[in-house]
Amino acid sequence: MTAYSTTVTEGQFTQQRHSGLWHSGAALCGGLVLNRGMNPDIKTLFEGLDAIIEQSGSQGKVNALCTDSRRVSPGALFFALGGTKTDGNLYIEEAIHRGAAAIVSESSHGHMPPRVSFIRVKDARRTMAEVAARFYGHPEKALEMIGVTGTNGKTTITTLCRHMLEAAGRKSGLLGTVAYVMGRRSLPAARTTPEAAELFSMLDQMRAEGCSSAVMEVSSHGIDQRRVWGLPFRIAAFTNLTQDHIDYHKTMEAYFDVKTRLFDGRTGMAPEVAVVNIDDACGRRLCSKVGENTRLVRYGESLAADFRADALSMSEKATRFTLICPEGSFSVDSPLLGRYNVSNVLCALAIVNAAGLPVAEAIEHLRSFSGVPGRMERVDCGQNFNVLVDYAHTPDALHNALSMLRPITRGRVLVVFGCGGNRDRGKRPLMTRAVQTEGDEAWATADNPRGERVEDIFEDMKGGVIRPDAIHWVDDRRRAIHLALCAAREGDSVLIAGKGHEAYQEFADTVSTFDDRVTARELLWLRQASGLWDLPQQKQ
Repeated sequence: MTAYSTTVTEGQFTQQRHSGLWHSGAALCGGLVLNRGMNPDIKTLFEGLDAIIEQSGSQGKVNALCTDSRRVSPGALFFALGGTKTDGNLYIEEAIHRGAAAIVSESSHGHMPPRVSFIRVKDARRTMAEVAARFYGHPEKALEMIGVTGTNGKTTITTLCRHMLEAAGRKSGLLGTVAYVMGRRSLPAARTTPEAAELFSMLDQMRAEGCSSAVMEVSSHGIDQRRVWGLPFRIAAFTNLTQDHIDYHKTMEAYFDVKTRLFDGRTGMAPEVAVVNIDDACGRRLCSKVGENTRLVRYGESLAADFRADALSMSEKATRFTLICPEGSFSVDSPLLGRYNVSNVLCALAIVNAAGLPVAEAIEHLRSFSGVPGRMERVDCGQNFNVLVDYAHTPDALHNALSMLRPITRGRVLVVFGCGGNRDRGKRPLMTRAVQTEGDEAWATADNPRGERVEDIFEDMKGGVIRPDAIHWVDDRRRAIHLALCAAREGDSVLIAGKGHEAYQEFADTVSTFDDRVTARELLWLRQASGLWDLPQQKQ
């Protein structure tokens, strides 16, 4: 029997296998999280929690926490979680057969073998976070917890924060969309914010590695599904809110409310410091909702900002601005391109300053930042036009990326983009409109279609077309990239958007290897070998 109990799709599990995350004993094993040797008993794990031990089995000790019935091992505690695709309660028998010591569920269950304990709880996800903290001996208390939430910018900000803290001699862990970094150990990320059992395992590994800080992206799913319940974020930051995940949250107001929970105490406790973007309308709203005992630090270009950018100057090589903040006025020379990255840099500087790093020192460390994989990442094979790969997959992110490229591009701005399947359909025409408004020519193509037909996704996207002659519909992503690169001339910029660092394509329940950066590099080499750099290209 094949079963699992999480809210992610089978395709995402396939992605984890493809990414090499299925290592016995690793922090991520399809929901299995292995203990570091504490082996607490069930009474200790659940004492004082909103839980009823309906059956006390003969196995009192727990040696693992698990959310995937396929990965249960003898002595494991299995959490039967509800999900968007299935229900973990359907796989309790599977978990028992594999040797689970105890089952945790929100529903009563029938007869249990005498050896198995059964714990009924009101909120299985919240309980899992509380139990995981105890199971690993509260590693979060040994770390300065820094969380960043918002639609766009989280990965750049958290990666930059970790870079500056590490450069200052403060060993820090990182959890986010691209990777999980726990001291000397790094894993490709399976999701932006891990499930609580996995999350506390990784915090435990950070503690063991001597990290003093944990910097993490906090997704709206992570907040809503209690993955970060009870984490004592000393610093929490908000970037912006634009349309995304409406398939899950249903409305923008609900989406905003979930983000707000990180700042008003509804995740268990409010942060000591809230760093908020007041150039964003939702950021301005959020300021009034921050807990009364939380110090508010505002950032942006607004005159009301505590960390404010002034006198911006942007080129294709760097971005310069004057930082005005409580410590004074500073010249900032950032390797990150574009106005939206000014906002990201301001946020990171405000965060590390709140963490005790002097502004002048943080700015010095900024100069050595090499960027984030798949975030405006250049693909350079000696061609006479610019090729960049970026994760932009929302209307606002595409608008920002293309608005950044326009003033630093001598020629045309060409775009390859697509919309993910089984996700918010409402943003598809908005993404097309953003590309057609800001770009010169575009190739719409597949971007993780998952269980949807590419043709059906295209139909949604076509609602945003304003210049039919400037957009081409190509279902094969490699061919779309090929056509865009063939169309590029000297001085042009080609943006390959949507997937960024991802090295796969999701189709229904399968995953294929595909990396925009690798694909672009291969096609550029072929074009170079053919001697086509400077030949005028026919319009495709």
